[in-house]
Amino acid sequence: MGGDVVIRVENLGKLYQIGQREPYRTLRDTLTKGFHRAFSKARRRNGDEPDRYIWALKGVSFEVERGEVIGIIGRNGAGKSTLLKILSHITEPTEGYVELATRVGSLLEIGTGFHPELTGRENVYLNGAILGMRKAEIAQKFDEIVEFAELRKFVDTPVKHYSSGMSVRLAFAVAAHLEPEILLVDEVLAVGDISFQQKCLNKMGEVSRQGRTVLFVSHNLGAIWSLCPKTIWLDSGNLKAMGETAEIITAYRNALRLQEDGLANERARKGTGKIRVTSIFLQDANDSIAKSVRSGQPVTFVLDYVSRADARLNDIDVQIVVASDREIPVFALMNEVAGEWFSTIPAKGRMKCHIPSLPLVPGEYELHYAIRIRGELADHILFAKRFLVVEGDFFGTNRLPKRSLGDTLVAHKWHVEGVSNG
Repeated sequence: MGGDVVIRVENLGKLYQIGQREPYRTLRDTLTKGFHRAFSKARRRNGDEPDRYIWALKGVSFEVERGEVIGIIGRNGAGKSTLLKILSHITEPTEGYVELATRVGSLLEIGTGFHPELTGRENVYLNGAILGMRKAEIAQKFDEIVEFAELRKFVDTPVKHYSSGMSVRLAFAVAAHLEPEILLVDEVLAVGDISFQQKCLNKMGEVSRQGRTVLFVSHNLGAIWSLCPKTIWLDSGNLKAMGETAEIITAYRNALRLQEDGLANERARKGTGKIRVTSIFLQDANDSIAKSVRSGQPVTFVLDYVSRADARLNDIDVQIVVASDREIPVFALMNEVAGEWFSTIPAKGRMKCHIPSLPLVPGEYELHYAIRIRGELADHILFAKRFLVVEGDFFGTNRLPKRSLGDTLVAHKWHVEGVSNG
């Protein structure tokens, strides 16, 4: 590789056989074979039953220079995670090749590369050794890793006893602190709580300012927008576009507008399917379906749903997240937080959430939702509904602040008091 290029991807393709699970090789199994590796073109499977195969990636080519922070976006099934697994040497491509000029640290799946029988401490040293670090270098970073992961009390406990949250905290701490020149991070950060997610985003920003290279896969377009100057957009395994983040995200969102309603895109759904939302709409103060809603006016979010015959519909948690057009969450609506417990619900019905005064400035917004049954995710879609807020009289003064000052409106009062000189 010439110049300052640290990742080169040429005509990359990955073919999977439907219904067949590929043997999983951990990052630790493969990194020991070398940190600069070009993949040869593998045998393409052109069998007699083409419907049995699917291209997760096809004809993908790009270069990344040292110190760049690149976002990777796309719908579920676009090939984002497959790309990172190939870059991490976890899986091999069917065609094309990858060149990496330096060592790679990855956070792709919870506990990737951890040995379950070893303690947290032992796994930190194992990971560092495989990345080519001397024991003294790892020891110098060890306390910082443990403090970041907030696992001081459990560092000498075997990893097999860690919860998923503990595993992801340690995995990110190791990946970010052992100073790989290239850091690959998948959507696995969503496993952590909100404060830890922000902590990770701050750390990735710090890593990028140190001149290291970061590739970051996320559905959180707000995080991509704030962290990544450049973005790759994958669509059905193809590289749709690569360029400045603002332009790519704008094009991506415009494409989503032209597609079917988010509910119709089965690839966008996650969950067991025991409950399925069939339609989403907004109602105004007269209970009429609203194409747009006004700031300060009453609005009701409505989710029609059906359930499977085998579903036990008790202990239901519903969450609606309203996000700005830059995918930054504005507020969340949750029945449990509101103190309204759905201990049981009908097999088919309509969930409603009423807001007496919509606290949003004019603009376009996105609605995401998630429904859980006894804590298990049953149905979840990002970009499920786009809606428009138009100007209204939230404060009773016929005036609203500019949107550049924020998306949320807060009722408030002002007064001035005199203060004596004594």
